[in-house]
Amino acid sequence: MTFLTDFGLTLDLAIILAIDITIAVILLALMRYLQGWSVRVNSREELAERDNFAFGVSTAGAVLALGIVLSGAITGEAANSYVMEAIGMTIYGVFGLVLIKFGRFLHDKVALNEVDKNDQIINGNISVAIVDAAAAIATAIIIRSVLMWAEDITIDTFIAIFTAFLISQLMLVVLTRFREHQYAKRNQGDSMQKALEQGQVAIAIRHSGYMIAMAFTFNAASHFIIFDPTAYMVNIIGWLTFSIIMLIALSVLLAIVKKLVLANINLTEEVEKQHNVGVAAVELAISIAIALILAALMA
Repeated sequence: MTFLTDFGLTLDLAIILAIDITIAVILLALMRYLQGWSVRVNSREELAERDNFAFGVSTAGAVLALGIVLSGAITGEAANSYVMEAIGMTIYGVFGLVLIKFGRFLHDKVALNEVDKNDQIINGNISVAIVDAAAAIATAIIIRSVLMWAEDITIDTFIAIFTAFLISQLMLVVLTRFREHQYAKRNQGDSMQKALEQGQVAIAIRHSGYMIAMAFTFNAASHFIIFDPTAYMVNIIGWLTFSIIMLIALSVLLAIVKKLVLANINLTEEVEKQHNVGVAAVELAISIAIALILAALMA
């Protein structure tokens, strides 16, 4: 007891943290199996027998995404009772898991509507798997920020969280369409989705950077919106307005910074023609770095 209190950790808080960690581990394990069940394959066989790297990348993205969401559900503060803590953690964890799966469904059907994602991943397409994992991680970053923004466990709270989630998915679609338009302009009308289907890893890495960066800027918008779960229209307009502003700011900054950091390098030639994974990785790093800086400035 003395050892615990020296670090500001009471017995009640230690038990509550143990409850949170136990529930988190159970949900993380569940996510791994859900990956296989959702595409009607045995996850163990895909990972350990077929050595399906694409399935592994996709599963890794899903597990990391759930971990990010769960970090937003764990407050580190003692609840009124152990039962209430377990119920609250389970509700938020399951709700986050459902939103991640729903977000991936929307991304598959709307954003990547030209690609059969599940079929591509089962057949080992690393490019599609990278984008799938990034979409899950981006969605999780957004869900976490919304969970941190929201308060209490009520129907209105979940409506507010779901509203912000839908706006974020809309912005991911807008971002994807914009990147597709830019890609087509530079490549005589070719489709970015078809390039992913053909296994172009460099394009997948770069696009993943944009999606994760957008998620961090969406997180920054939460600092400007006062939480009021019953103000439905205000929440919709607020999230939509600030997310658009942050996405525009991010796009402008990235255009400037990439010109400076990657000066004298033809990004179109290197990434889209020569499939230079190294240059694409630098682009991803720049995108996320600028988004983090922008989010920190707005906090």
